[in-house]
Amino acid sequence: MMRCLQLAGRAAGYVAPNPMVGAVLVHGDRIIGEGYHHRFGQAHAEVNCLASVRATDQPLIPASTLYVSLEPCAHFGKTPPCTDLIIRRRIPRVVIGCRDPFDQVDGRGMDQLRAAGVEVVTGILEEASRDRNRRFITFHTRRRPYVILKWAQSADGRIGAAGTRQLRISQPLTDRLVHRWRSEEAAILVGTETARSDDPQLTNRLWNGPSPVRVVVDRRLRLPPGLRLFDGSQPTVVLNDLKSEGQIPLVFHRLAGSGSAVSRICSALYELQLQSVLVEGGARLLQSFLDEGTWDEIRIITGTRLRIPGGIPAPTPGPCQQVSEYPLGEDRITVLQPLAPPANP
Repeated sequence: MMRCLQLAGRAAGYVAPNPMVGAVLVHGDRIIGEGYHHRFGQAHAEVNCLASVRATDQPLIPASTLYVSLEPCAHFGKTPPCTDLIIRRRIPRVVIGCRDPFDQVDGRGMDQLRAAGVEVVTGILEEASRDRNRRFITFHTRRRPYVILKWAQSADGRIGAAGTRQLRISQPLTDRLVHRWRSEEAAILVGTETARSDDPQLTNRLWNGPSPVRVVVDRRLRLPPGLRLFDGSQPTVVLNDLKSEGQIPLVFHRLAGSGSAVSRICSALYELQLQSVLVEGGARLLQSFLDEGTWDEIRIITGTRLRIPGGIPAPTPGPCQQVSEYPLGEDRITVLQPLAPPANP
């Protein structure tokens, strides 16, 4: 199962809104096939795994065990049900990491396999399997994207200088890490003032992988059209209170409902099928997510040699736990998670 999870991780950033899945076929103590879901719309892990089995090993399939990190699908989507393939190839035993919470699967895959006489074993490395697909699982169980809050701060806890002067806090090596983070998420989000003052590109330029969908909150549509966010190089969504129109690469999406700004933003991202979002600022937008408890990870970059007397204070997390901290050059990376599941869906 650990090998399944390793394979699944190769698809980070490429398969959403599908989950990352790895599969391994074992005969006796020998792996005779393995595969993973490479890209959205393409063959699933089970299909690729069975396709990798050498011709000389094909007769062994009906006497083998299939390990798969997520419950096999039981419905027609972009591809046929994987349960049908497993049954057709007469695989007698399937070991599953965790259940798929997607409404059209959610236990149906296991039920179909058992009804066909397949032995099904579940809960193997379940926590690790759920963690591998924490974005997918959060999206389908909480009806919102997986939210990662990210900011860079000085050693004295400041995210910028007072006024309009911009300061570089993180080092070039850390910038590469941030672009890797971008490549792994479906969307990247900034507020109006950050878009106006920083004119960011919000693309992945320093890592091998895709760029996220760029999302900016501009409720009254006052941002100038000459910003780099609107250069057409990557899909961009403008969340606003006035209109829904346009098409890729520029979409205007009206924030519906009467709840808080954060809940309306999350609802919009859910409607747009964006399973995860990296919130990069500004301070007010980040603090709004923190105040409502609508977040799943915080990633803080601290420039250990920089101090900004009188600067803008960094956001203040509530109760949380540190899950990792490590140096990267002159910077320090800290990752936090909530003490308990977030209060707001």
